[in-house]
Amino acid sequence: MKYKNSTHFNHAQGDKTGVLITNLGTPEAPTRQALRPYLKEFLSDPRVVEVPRLIWWCILNLVILNFRPARSARAYKTVWTEQGSPLMVHTQNQAAALQQQLKAQYGDGVVVDFAMRYGKPAIGDVLDSMMQQGVRKLVILPLYPQYCASTTGSTFDALAQDFMQRRWLPDFKFISHYHDNRDYIAAVAEKIKAHREKQGSADKLIFSYHGIPKRYLLNGDPYHCECYTTSRLIANYLGLQPDQYLTTFQSRFGREEWLKPYTDHTLQELAGQGVKSVQVVCPGFSADCLETIEEIGVENRDYFLEAGGERYEYIECLNSDESHINLLVSLVSAEIKQWHDSADVDLENRQKRAIQLGAES
Repeated sequence: MKYKNSTHFNHAQGDKTGVLITNLGTPEAPTRQALRPYLKEFLSDPRVVEVPRLIWWCILNLVILNFRPARSARAYKTVWTEQGSPLMVHTQNQAAALQQQLKAQYGDGVVVDFAMRYGKPAIGDVLDSMMQQGVRKLVILPLYPQYCASTTGSTFDALAQDFMQRRWLPDFKFISHYHDNRDYIAAVAEKIKAHREKQGSADKLIFSYHGIPKRYLLNGDPYHCECYTTSRLIANYLGLQPDQYLTTFQSRFGREEWLKPYTDHTLQELAGQGVKSVQVVCPGFSADCLETIEEIGVENRDYFLEAGGERYEYIECLNSDESHINLLVSLVSAEIKQWHDSADVDLENRQKRAIQLGAES
């Protein structure tokens, strides 16, 4: 059968509004066996690696997947918790808190769930569940404040591929970015402020974002500009002068040039220039994960201290902070309020039609 059907669809049932939050993904376990399929799915995405497919297939399958899974597994073991992957735990908590607040506002007519772009729970599987529950209007919120083709764009690709197989498509709204949203800026800034009230300020505040190849910027990706906008707005909120903060980019992969300045090189250079203390925050990550806990919290800390720095502090992501949940509620409520206030489906007429269809059969 070409299209996915709604096997339990009832013409008399009321429509529900769905809210789907998504994040990048995580392996199911910190093992080589679990990392290999996860990395293969991730690195096979042409949005992530824009290299001719045949050439990249050979590099990925003959080289990378034979070595990287074991190394990545060792890194994941250092951040794994009793509940599982930090990213999975935080995303589950975010979805649960979002559901609780939206239910208080809109009742049982709103269904909230989460999915991962790579790994499980897969976007298609979660959409199946939501559609079976009667979701006919859908808000999709990728938890990437700054738009990037490799993340937000790839999420849209996955949704489009799924929708192409469905008989009935929901009305949907896709939130592509919120890098300059006032509530988002305030939430990150207040997190930094609270940390500094307890620990004191540092010589430099570093805003570290996940990197992408410089080539993507030159081809028109707005990510670089949105990261700098976020940093500037947070710094303005905190009353920082330009010489008190820096924007850098982490997590390089491969040999080509990525967005600069690089976080690790910057920290080493700052220590060599006599900067004794730094605080690092990652505004592009909605939840702590391997790249923040291990790479920024441990690896880059070592770079700074070994180069002569004396105090290094990582400021956690928003995770399930109340301010973050309130931000997410605000973002999705702005979209679903129009549907809720002006319901365009007459349930009574549909129920009558369902009765009529039954009489005619």
